[in-house]
Amino acid sequence: MSFAACAGLVERGDPDRFAAVMAAPVALRGRLFVLYAFNFEVARAPWVTKEPMIAEMRLQWWRDVVAEPRARAHEVAGPLHGLIAEAELPVEVFDRLVAARRWDIYADGFEDAAHFDRYLDETAGALMWLAAKACGAPLRAEPYARAYGWGLGLANFLRAVPELEARGKLPLVDGRPAAIAALAQTGLEKIRFAKALRRDLGPAMLAGWQAEPLLAQVAADPRLVADGAMGLSEFARRGRLTWAALTGRW
Repeated sequence: MSFAACAGLVERGDPDRFAAVMAAPVALRGRLFVLYAFNFEVARAPWVTKEPMIAEMRLQWWRDVVAEPRARAHEVAGPLHGLIAEAELPVEVFDRLVAARRWDIYADGFEDAAHFDRYLDETAGALMWLAAKACGAPLRAEPYARAYGWGLGLANFLRAVPELEARGKLPLVDGRPAAIAALAQTGLEKIRFAKALRRDLGPAMLAGWQAEPLLAQVAADPRLVADGAMGLSEFARRGRLTWAALTGRW
């Protein structure tokens, strides 16, 4: 199984996760690169075309990839198929992850808070669970992995709000500052809940090294979201990741 193409794709398209993988144990990097390359391909599928039908077809292609018993000759699909079999990853989780990305295709907002919660769980939460399982996490870790992924997904989503709005999306169910601050607080609570099982989740948690301080920023000043001003200094970014990798306190 070759991981070079997947690593290159993640490095170019998802540099934060690339940095997190490079901080993980060498033996696990290949698996994480495959999962994150798959996630990048699926996440960008709705945005590479203005034609909804083409975007739907792109997502369906990935649903077919994970459902088929034979691997496709594709730089990501091939290694992904091998990883699913090797790590016994649940195909239905992949399928729901891809299906959830249909929201990204259309201009409609989320139906309600439950829809938004489900979107984060089935995208970022599912990816974190798949990554944790690929790193050896037991089944009991699933709710913790999903909670941690939800918090990470929320941080990334809030950072993307200005761009989503510029593209004509309605990203937030409730855009009032108090509601955004409460949402960030929910994300922080989920991250803190997940840390109770950090040893089982392992290096998969490295991907969320920025999430907690970013959400803390928003909880304190929700206007940062609309201003596109969320972010850590380069020193803080590097320091947090290095500390997490060296101490194992993800």
